[in-house]
Amino acid sequence: MSIPDPDPRPQPPIEPALEDCCGSGCPNCIFDVYQMLLANYKEALAAWEVRHPEAVEKPGQE
Repeated sequence: MSIPDPDPRPQPPIEPALEDCCGSGCPNCIFDVYQMLLANYKEALAAWEVRHPEAVEKPGQE
């Protein structure tokens, strides 16, 4: 049995498809929510990369 990673890499939110929007002008449109989740993800990823510099891919390092 493996021990779960106590600090896993953040995962990006799933981008909604165009047909996922109802088109009624909701105050919390699925695309607005996605943009908020994406901003939160980018912030969390940047913080995670500071804690895990060995995991950050450098240019030309493939």
